[in-house]
Amino acid sequence: MKLSHHTLSLALALALPGVATAQNAPTELDDITVTATRTPISIENSVVPVQVIDRAQIDRSQATTLQDLLRGRAGLDFTNQGGIGKITSLFLRGTNSNQVLVLVDGVRIGSATNGMATLQDLPIDQIERVEIVRGPRSSLYGSEAIGGVIQIFTRTAGQGLQQNLAITAGSNNLRQVGAGFSNRGERGWISAQGGYQDTDGINACRGTAAGWGAGCYADEPDRDGYRNTSINVRGGYALSETLNLEGHVLNSASRNEYDGSIFGGNEADNRQQVYGAKLAWLPSDSLRLTAQVGRNVDQADAYFAANGSRTFASTFDTRRDTAAVQGDIVLAEGQQLSVGADWQNEQITSSTNFDVRERDNTGVFAEYQGQFGAHSLQASVRNDDNEQFGNHTTGSLGYGFAFGNGLRLTASAGTGFKAPTFNDLYYPGFSNPLLQPEESKSLNLGIAQYADTWNWTFNAYETRIDQLIGYDSSFALVNVAEARIRGAELTGFLSLAGFDINAQASFTDPRDHTAGAATYDNLLARRARTTGRLDVDKRFGPLRLGVTAAGSGHRFDNAANSVRLAGYGTVDLRVEYAINDAWSLQAKAANVFDREYETVAWYNQPGREYQLTLRYNSKAN
Repeated sequence: MKLSHHTLSLALALALPGVATAQNAPTELDDITVTATRTPISIENSVVPVQVIDRAQIDRSQATTLQDLLRGRAGLDFTNQGGIGKITSLFLRGTNSNQVLVLVDGVRIGSATNGMATLQDLPIDQIERVEIVRGPRSSLYGSEAIGGVIQIFTRTAGQGLQQNLAITAGSNNLRQVGAGFSNRGERGWISAQGGYQDTDGINACRGTAAGWGAGCYADEPDRDGYRNTSINVRGGYALSETLNLEGHVLNSASRNEYDGSIFGGNEADNRQQVYGAKLAWLPSDSLRLTAQVGRNVDQADAYFAANGSRTFASTFDTRRDTAAVQGDIVLAEGQQLSVGADWQNEQITSSTNFDVRERDNTGVFAEYQGQFGAHSLQASVRNDDNEQFGNHTTGSLGYGFAFGNGLRLTASAGTGFKAPTFNDLYYPGFSNPLLQPEESKSLNLGIAQYADTWNWTFNAYETRIDQLIGYDSSFALVNVAEARIRGAELTGFLSLAGFDINAQASFTDPRDHTAGAATYDNLLARRARTTGRLDVDKRFGPLRLGVTAAGSGHRFDNAANSVRLAGYGTVDLRVEYAINDAWSLQAKAANVFDREYETVAWYNQPGREYQLTLRYNSKAN
């Protein structure tokens, strides 16, 4: 019996940790995204730019960190303060790091005090796939989704019993091991993974500059190590033919050494915890209802460490509890309506005396998706009611037209916002409780073509951000700054003569447009205007060879554009040998030309490094 498009789409939705239905029936999971619309939809049918990285690509890249996996990809730029485990900031389409929403299995993560997700502590061994949506999605997700959304899905289960193991050793005394198993039966499934990563690291910071506000305020020419222990468990069970229950737990605990200061110590214990559960009910082919709850705990405890002893310096621990309900209704062939509500509670525990330590936010949204022959339409609207600043409404509208032969034109517009953080509002002596949300307006034009062995996409966009939080002439924190960001992104894939070639390039022009400011028309700090990445892989029987070249243009480390950091390019070489169907041996040489560069002034980046990995992936039993 042939399944209808609607039935297959609803079935696919059950296998994905997002919510709801789809208007089409993609044939391969890797071609589906659930982040762009909060419903399963094929990448080719999305009216906003989306990229998906699956587990096979993660293994093939031999990446040791999430930053290593994502660097150079379209629209993405990073800064890092000294190697593995050190503070990593992500800029998506030139927006601030706290203007990008990060989800783990549908649960919002990040610190409520500084607004940033601790990407450096998310273990790559626990990741099944990454979805990157470029452009505003506040009309579906609320605050922070100005630059876009990155959703990380932890590892799930295939058919039958499967086991995996990876053991890595490398430069700077890198030791890494990850292991797990999964099993899927007729009604239930489970996946359990554990990981450990330890490195002596490099000297994170080369000192401090003369004067105030540059470098790391300390001169500690030593190795700054990092250790991370992680565990992830996911499972699901079909309670009936129409009712499914899923749950997941991720715990990542790290100890990080860094070159410290008189303010924040030189060692930190961090913990990321993500819990979630989802109940999905499919009473018919045209209706799906879901309820989801989640919690993210972000703990950061700093210490002064010297001569084998540790002295407590500070703690910034935050907790985010979330709940969501969503209904997806198939109105007619190729048309669906989604409506839902999200609730969030943020709480902080800190050694700093914040006047307010808790707040709530409730958001309601509606989304329409329609397919009319060669035409596709997506429209959404959302209102957020925040305990601190009141109501805020956002919206988006997208259109796509298929010319035939895989060629498609898209256009989209959307608004976004970011709520002030607890640091913005209540940090003693450096805050303003009257601050309002930062607001954005964005436009995107795209053209793409998809074929069996090749594809390419081109997108051009502009984002204007108003009421940016900054300091006025009296050094008071106010909604005074403005920014204008223009850019373009080009991606391409080609499979030819056994070669797999992936190319990505981005141009971003992020400008300060604060009227009357001395920094007017300057580039926003720490963002490169050009980035790119090229991956080439070729298999010769059991042997696979690969090369990754990634680069970045120059950037300025400060708003005045007086501290210039040179551009750079790195080349990684990869080798993989399949010993048999289950075992493989991988080797990687990173930054083979030993390029010296910085993404934050005074903070070092690793030079040439080597690593060797023994990997085991069993076949389903």
